[in-house]
Amino acid sequence: MNLQTAVLTSPIFLEHDPGRDHPESPERLAAINQAISAWPGRENLLFPDFAPASHAELILNHGPVYVDRVAATAGKTFAMLDPDTCTSPRSYEAACLAAGAAIEALKLVAGGRAVNAAALVRPPGHHAETDSSAGFCLFNNIAIAARYGLKNLGMERILIYDWDLHHGNGTQHSFYDSDQVLYCSTHQYPCYPGSGALSETGRGKGEGYTLNVPLAGGQGDDDFVRIARELIAPVARQYRPDCIMISAGYDIHISDPLGGMAVTEKGFARLTRIMVELAEELCRGRLVLILEGGYDLKGLADGVIASLGEMSGKGFPGEEAAPGRNRSERPLPALEAALNSAKKYWTF
Repeated sequence: MNLQTAVLTSPIFLEHDPGRDHPESPERLAAINQAISAWPGRENLLFPDFAPASHAELILNHGPVYVDRVAATAGKTFAMLDPDTCTSPRSYEAACLAAGAAIEALKLVAGGRAVNAAALVRPPGHHAETDSSAGFCLFNNIAIAARYGLKNLGMERILIYDWDLHHGNGTQHSFYDSDQVLYCSTHQYPCYPGSGALSETGRGKGEGYTLNVPLAGGQGDDDFVRIARELIAPVARQYRPDCIMISAGYDIHISDPLGGMAVTEKGFARLTRIMVELAEELCRGRLVLILEGGYDLKGLADGVIASLGEMSGKGFPGEEAAPGRNRSERPLPALEAALNSAKKYWTF
């Protein structure tokens, strides 16, 4: 590849500290940074500068009263935004920079300055609603960036694939009545936050542009790859997005303490390869990955390296990540149910 994969991260993200024993800890990103530093494929990466999201950019997706509420936590030793989400003195600064990283990642691929990009940020974002925090998330990084792309980068259609263990309620609600964002989510269900039922398919102009695949738990590499190939890829080819964005939660890793899935780093490589090839086929390679969850430090770091390997063309050692026949064709009722639901809107 002539262009490089951009990685957007910052030491400021480590300054968001929800407190002792909180699963969304600074050590998460420290583990990723350490893994990248030791990875031979680092030479394939570009590390650009980026700025915090402005107030005007934050309110593309959030109400100004809520933005001001988060801003008011700046400099405070501790503040609770909701039962799961708390802040430290520099959390607001980190949250603004995380949203800014997501925007810059989209600008880089839209402007042809990088082949694809990964925003490795904290705090995560996909649970944050228009007017409230939720599930460790302050601002909805991927939703803010998508709205920026639609408003300022000439994009008309964006596909968001959310493979986090938990349903991205905030992202879904941000675009539930829009056909400009196709939101696809695989998630453990029932599980926090309780949304993401099969019947949630959109509203008004957005009907059919939300695809949920609720999973009971225990699904592994082959299961997630089948969903990506058999459901998400065919819909993506009909939708023809201007960019593909991934809410990349590595808490579906088999070792994750908050999860009940069985994905390995090879699975993350295979999933990412499918999205890379779809982006190359449909939207000139425009692919943006934005970090969400993942709470086993080794599983998280290994998963991110697997994704970066595929994005940068380095590949994953010992694994044929390109699409081929699945190793297992065991019954997957959740996929069949999702396909039957999606057939009302898409052709398979």
